[in-house]
Amino acid sequence: MAASELYSKRARVWLPDAVEVWKSADLIKDYAPGDLTLSVQLEDGTVVEYKLDPRTNNLPPLRNPNILVGKNDLTSLSYLHEPAVLHNLKVRFIVSKLIYTYCGIVLVAINPYESLPIYDADIINAYSGQNARDMDPHIFAVAEKAYRQMARDERNQSIIVSGESGAGKTVSAKYAMRYFATVSCSSGDTSVEERVLASNPIMEAFGNAKTTRNDNSSRFGKYIEIGFDRKYCIIGANMRTYLLEKSRVVFQSQEERNYHIFYQLCSSSHLPEFKAFKLGCADDFHYTSQGQNPVMDGVDDAREMCNTRKAFSLLGIGENDQMEIYKILAALLHLSNVEVREQSGERSSILPDDVHLMAFCELMGVQSEEMAHWFCHRKLKTTTETFVKSVAKINAVASRDALAKHIYAKLFSWIVDSINGALKSALKQHSFIGVLDIYGFETFDVNSFEQFCINYANEKLQQHFNLHVFKLEQEEYMKEEIPWTLIDFYDNQPCIDLIEAKLGVLDLLDEECKMPKGSDDTWAQKMYNTILKQNAHFDKPRLSNRAFIIHHFADKVEYQCDGFLEKNKDTVNEEQINVLKKSKFELLLKLVEDDDNATSSTSKRPSTTGRTGQSQRDKKKTVGLQFRQSLHLLMDTLNATTPHYVRCIKPNDHKAPFTLDPVRAVQQLRACGVLETIRISAAGFPSRWTYHEFFNRYRVLMKHTDILDDGKQTCKNLVEKLVKDQDKYQFGKNKIFFRAGQVAYLEKLRSDKLRLACVRIQKTIRCWLARTKYLRMKSSAITIQRYVRGHQARSYVKCLRRTRAAVAIQKHVRMWICRRRYQQQRSAALTIQSFLRAYMARKQYYKLMFEQKALIIQKWTRGWLARRRYRRTVAALVLLQTCVRRIQAKKELKKLKVEARSVERFKKLNIGMENKIIGLQHKINDQQKENKELRDRLSAVENLQNTERGRQSKEIENLRRSEHEARAKAEALPSLLEQLSFLQHELENTRKEKENLEEHKTAYMEQTQQELNLKNSLLSSEKEELNTLIIEQDQQLTDINVNVENTKQLEKDLGEERCRYQSLLSEHLHLEEQHRDLQEEMRIKSSTDDIRSTMDLPVLLKLQRKVKELEKDKVSLWQQMDKKEEAQQENAKINVRKVIYFILFIMQRQELESENKKLKDDLNELRNSLTNENSDLAPPAPGSLPYSILLEQLNSSNEELDMRKEEVLLLRSHMVRQEALKHKRKCQLEPLPADIQNLNEDGELWLAYKGLKETNRLLEHQMQEQERLNNEKFKKLVEEVNKLKEEKEQQKKMFSQSLLLPEDARIDAGLKHEITRLTNENLELQNQQEKQEKNLRNSVCSDVQMNETPNTSAAVRGVNITRKEKDKQGMLEYKMGEETILLKNLIVDMKPRGVAVSFLPHLPAYIIFMCLRYADTVNNDRRVSTLLHSTISCIKGVIKRRGEDFDVMSFWLANTCRLMNCLKQYSGDENTPKQNEHCLSNFDLSEYQHVLGDLAIQIYYRLIKCMEDTIQPMIVACMLEHEAIQGVVGSKNTRQRRRTTSFSDEGAVTLENLLQHLSHFHTTMKQHDMDLDLIKQVIKQLFYTICAVTLNNLLLRKDMCSWSKGLQIRYNVWQLEEWLTERELTDCGAKETLEPLVQAAQLLQIKKKTDADAQAISSMCTALTLAQITKVLTLYTPVIEFEEQVSPAFITTINNILKDRMEEPSTLMMDSKKIFSVSLPFTASSVALETIQIPASLNLSFLHPV
Repeated sequence: MAASELYSKRARVWLPDAVEVWKSADLIKDYAPGDLTLSVQLEDGTVVEYKLDPRTNNLPPLRNPNILVGKNDLTSLSYLHEPAVLHNLKVRFIVSKLIYTYCGIVLVAINPYESLPIYDADIINAYSGQNARDMDPHIFAVAEKAYRQMARDERNQSIIVSGESGAGKTVSAKYAMRYFATVSCSSGDTSVEERVLASNPIMEAFGNAKTTRNDNSSRFGKYIEIGFDRKYCIIGANMRTYLLEKSRVVFQSQEERNYHIFYQLCSSSHLPEFKAFKLGCADDFHYTSQGQNPVMDGVDDAREMCNTRKAFSLLGIGENDQMEIYKILAALLHLSNVEVREQSGERSSILPDDVHLMAFCELMGVQSEEMAHWFCHRKLKTTTETFVKSVAKINAVASRDALAKHIYAKLFSWIVDSINGALKSALKQHSFIGVLDIYGFETFDVNSFEQFCINYANEKLQQHFNLHVFKLEQEEYMKEEIPWTLIDFYDNQPCIDLIEAKLGVLDLLDEECKMPKGSDDTWAQKMYNTILKQNAHFDKPRLSNRAFIIHHFADKVEYQCDGFLEKNKDTVNEEQINVLKKSKFELLLKLVEDDDNATSSTSKRPSTTGRTGQSQRDKKKTVGLQFRQSLHLLMDTLNATTPHYVRCIKPNDHKAPFTLDPVRAVQQLRACGVLETIRISAAGFPSRWTYHEFFNRYRVLMKHTDILDDGKQTCKNLVEKLVKDQDKYQFGKNKIFFRAGQVAYLEKLRSDKLRLACVRIQKTIRCWLARTKYLRMKSSAITIQRYVRGHQARSYVKCLRRTRAAVAIQKHVRMWICRRRYQQQRSAALTIQSFLRAYMARKQYYKLMFEQKALIIQKWTRGWLARRRYRRTVAALVLLQTCVRRIQAKKELKKLKVEARSVERFKKLNIGMENKIIGLQHKINDQQKENKELRDRLSAVENLQNTERGRQSKEIENLRRSEHEARAKAEALPSLLEQLSFLQHELENTRKEKENLEEHKTAYMEQTQQELNLKNSLLSSEKEELNTLIIEQDQQLTDINVNVENTKQLEKDLGEERCRYQSLLSEHLHLEEQHRDLQEEMRIKSSTDDIRSTMDLPVLLKLQRKVKELEKDKVSLWQQMDKKEEAQQENAKINVRKVIYFILFIMQRQELESENKKLKDDLNELRNSLTNENSDLAPPAPGSLPYSILLEQLNSSNEELDMRKEEVLLLRSHMVRQEALKHKRKCQLEPLPADIQNLNEDGELWLAYKGLKETNRLLEHQMQEQERLNNEKFKKLVEEVNKLKEEKEQQKKMFSQSLLLPEDARIDAGLKHEITRLTNENLELQNQQEKQEKNLRNSVCSDVQMNETPNTSAAVRGVNITRKEKDKQGMLEYKMGEETILLKNLIVDMKPRGVAVSFLPHLPAYIIFMCLRYADTVNNDRRVSTLLHSTISCIKGVIKRRGEDFDVMSFWLANTCRLMNCLKQYSGDENTPKQNEHCLSNFDLSEYQHVLGDLAIQIYYRLIKCMEDTIQPMIVACMLEHEAIQGVVGSKNTRQRRRTTSFSDEGAVTLENLLQHLSHFHTTMKQHDMDLDLIKQVIKQLFYTICAVTLNNLLLRKDMCSWSKGLQIRYNVWQLEEWLTERELTDCGAKETLEPLVQAAQLLQIKKKTDADAQAISSMCTALTLAQITKVLTLYTPVIEFEEQVSPAFITTINNILKDRMEEPSTLMMDSKKIFSVSLPFTASSVALETIQIPASLNLSFLHPV
């Protein structure tokens, strides 16, 4: 393309400038070949004539079009040159506040000098797993790319971070390491990542210092290898350090500091453990006060010291080792204050009582005299002798500083080795990622040995970088199969050879160090003579013979030779080291031994020369040689890895935030190789478009006929048509490659085409707008008139209505105020009366009770006294009687002895007995005759009954009808009784209300009479009261509003607390799983391993279990004591019961005697009635009431007869016993005669004995029956007493609780309690009524069956009476030990997919609960606990094994919730009467409800994670990348320029795929019958995740922030809302979670220019934070030329408007890992447990329904 076409009028170019480096200008005149000047206009309006060089005729560089400004990859610019790169970085850094930019494979990071919220865990999660080129440039993107390439290619990776001091290298390396520690899981040891990150504060403390350019400058280089195992989890790390700046230990420039650790130690000197170090502030020591600025702003050295100590402890470096480290550092500080005094000549000395010297030697454990001697003396060795020589003060001070540098360097190396030992893993390392944090190219006014080594390292790294960039560029061309030629790039190998080759700078320096009298001057002369004429990269300054210049790749640098030899030798006085070897300080000895080992390893071979000292000096490695070897090792490592480059840029030297100094920026861009990358890229084809992207972008340049079916061919035809020079482009397999400037030319053609189209559209639209405006104005005028008139009329009517309403409101308000005041007074009076009356009643009750108990005590006391007095009197009388009777008996005995000898006595006795027996026999015969007569009469009655059976059949039918009527009436009887009781209650209430009303009426009349008298005086006071009431109402309204806000805040706090609890619960469960995993690993490990263990979780659990067992033993002992007390009480009760039984027996005997008399009377009446047949008492008809009474009397008479027989027998036995006693007494005095056998002639004694046995048996049976009845009554009474006690306790609790409540709440609580009590009583009465009706029905049926005739019974025989099946109780019986098989079949082997379709929902939960009910019914707590614990453990095991299966998670979440709800439902909640019978009766399982709730929450979290893992990879592709609306004007393809081949659209993920997954989730949860509220919570969580992931990616992708993308997002969100509407889930809150995404899409589409637009944005974007709004506006990218970037002024206006918004801290990213707190709803089950059938496929045949 000709220059005249590019450099035409309005073309924009870059002009060089001394201050800004490059300035922008516009051509105001076309350029013609041969012109020597260009007419340009600067941005400030100045017209300048720019002169062209006539020799080269080089034109100024062209600017890129606006569409390419702000690109996140510099290589995607059309014009690739220095001003374009600088301008793009400036726009991104200053305008867009973006610090990261890609430059091919290089990430350019500019230090913002400000804390940015772009490194949080949310940002890490957003970049994790994403394509690095799809996201905005970030250090996390580079780290993600390295991590994924390591996993994909199985090749080690390296991240090379470079830049000058203050550019942010250390921070970038730190964030890269944090990313690896976050995205990778640890293997075996959970603290590996923490230990890797803990090395950073230690290395910063010992290796970082404040410089003039940076407050935290790394004064050493480090390469950290982070090791990974085969699962790509961090297992350890290793660190290598390079070139520690030891000179900083002893010297610092102005405004600089020593290493941070010295100041941290001084700031912590007040701590007790540091008192022995004798430290003070940092200004007291020479090594820390030279910079005269020991304090940094915003840095607390004491707090940093705490962080350092914590890091040491985390890495396993013990407290003793730490104190030894601090002791050495304190000794170095004291060493800096050791004063060396100058003496005459070359002599110096140190006072023996120098305080700091003594402190140094005391801390080091060496002799102060010996150390002071060797500070001021030096030992010289010759071939024949050794002598000691004094040294001057300057040499002594240098010797002191050399020792300090040597000790610090050794200590630094030992710390690095300790850290490596702590980070070393016992597992085998599979791969690693290295992070190289090394100094960038440095050039100062005075450059010394350190800058030389730093720039040498950068030369090696730049060579590696160039080769890698060149290799990637050529690979891209080969992959696309386009013809290419070798790209020429700068090779710095000659400069590297100058430094490290034979006879190079380092070689000559090492050779000069070996010379006995070598110096910096002789070394400089050698270089001048050897290198100056041979290498063009070496030069000599004109005015100096002690310096040299090297032409590096970045710039030429002048080095001063002073100090090169000394720093390269790094010598220290050997005698000082020998003194230190005599110390007993262990750490110091380790450091010295390491030095000896290093020296001995280099001199293993004996020297053949004559001088030993010379040989050791020759064999010792110089600093330059060591650095060169370590650098070669580093390059070998980098060459074996895939490198990733991060170039850090320092924007200014003043540390001003977001300020870019162009001069300093260009210097660093040249030094770090960014411009070299640009040059290599520009030499080939820098602009690359896929065919799809090219077609979408430039289809406006085609005609309709140019579009072919083959998209590639269409693009080729267009490019060949527009670009004539074929060398300017190449067609690859998947991309079109353009040379620099061609994309800008195509953009110019496209903008011209669109401009012409816009002019034509504007012409037509403006005409239409003008006519539409006129018609709208006319219609508006008519409409306004109509509405104004209507408004006036409505306003008048409204005024009238308001006046009338105000009067009505006043009336009702005044009435309400009076009524409320009256009600309050009445309520207060009633309350006072009730409490007073209660108090008086209690007082009277206690008084009466006291008097009653006193009377009882008096009664029993007086009774006891009277009984005692009576017993004494009786005893005296008995004694007196016995004495009198004894005398009489003796007299009578004498008479009896005389009479006994006569036979007539025996005859008299027998005659009396025979008379009695004959009388009894006659009586029995009479009764038998009477019975015979009664039997005759009974047979007559039966004959009469047979004749009347026909009549009775009719009466039976009547009885059946009456039975049906009685049943109907019996069914209606309860309702009638309830109505009757209700009406009586209502009548009573109305009566009471009437009485109350009458009383109120009288009181009201009296009150109104008084009020009328006082009305005139109270009118004024009422007015004031009304005013105060209005004020109080206003205050109440404000209080109500405050209370509403407080309640909202409390609800919010409750949600946060629930969230916090559930997060803690999930962490706890996660720790439990880790604990189980660790236990399994410990079982697998061999028993020979020695494992150090402290009080870990298993021991704690064992102790807790032991404590629980002890508590159970304590409870059991208390129960045993209670049982013993109860047994004692029972024994006492039994004794009392025996006494009661004896008293009852006596009373029963008396009652029997009275009943005998009554029966005799009844029998006489019956005889009279039977004998007198003609009287009114004629024999009754069979079946009549008298007849039934007669039968009852007959039966009773028979029973009476039997009893009389028993009494006769009893009497006979008693008589025999009396006679036997008499005869026994007689026999004792004299032998019985033979005639005694005549007493038992006819078996009278045997009959008496038999009767006595029957009587005893009968009495014993009666006593047992009576005892059983009494026991049952006693049990019932005890149960009633316990029940009353429980009710009393509940009422006490309720009363105490109600006293704490306000009056309204107290009344409500009382009503609720009363309702529940009445409900329970009604249920009990209903059960009793049902039992009574059942008994009555059975008795009626039995009577009917007895009275049925044979004829009627024959008619009933045809009816089949089916046996009613026994009701099931909803329980499943199982045996002990069958829980394992049950849970294995029901939980472990369960397949949810089949269960959800074919079985009853929640079937496992119901089966487990039915088994639990059986264990509860049999009152076996072991079964209950075993079943529940095993169930929970099995469910947890299934979750752990199959946690990634959504169906399993959904199934067990539904069943766990159902099991928890069953425990709650059948523990006393409202159920059906049948379900109430199934309630748990013996155990309170509320604790297990909480355990199951926690388990359900755990399953919920697993379910959410499973669903998120499924949909999260497709969210970005569906919501952002997929273009659901095709052909949007100005749409831009979302794919960025990638190094890999472009992906085809075939098989792309669309929004339909996401909706299909959501539908699958919803359908599965519905099939599992999950609670609807829980489903809504799940859907809400999923929609929040979709919103968070989408918005986070939108905020991190500049290419997504455009108007067309906002339209696409709105359309996708609409489809999600439609999905919610179709499934009736609009009220679940999911729509509200999408609000931030909707507002972000609206923000992309809204106008963003004026202040009014800013106000509209602030009112619209309520769900977005200020940082998010600012980020979207900053990233907003126009995709067509007619859009404009958002100006910085507009963003400032937005910030000013929203800065006062009351919100939480403004965060950039949404928390995509946030999970809303879940609430588990309680839903009672309507399934009857007794109806559940167990399928045979579950193999649960051992379960038996009960």
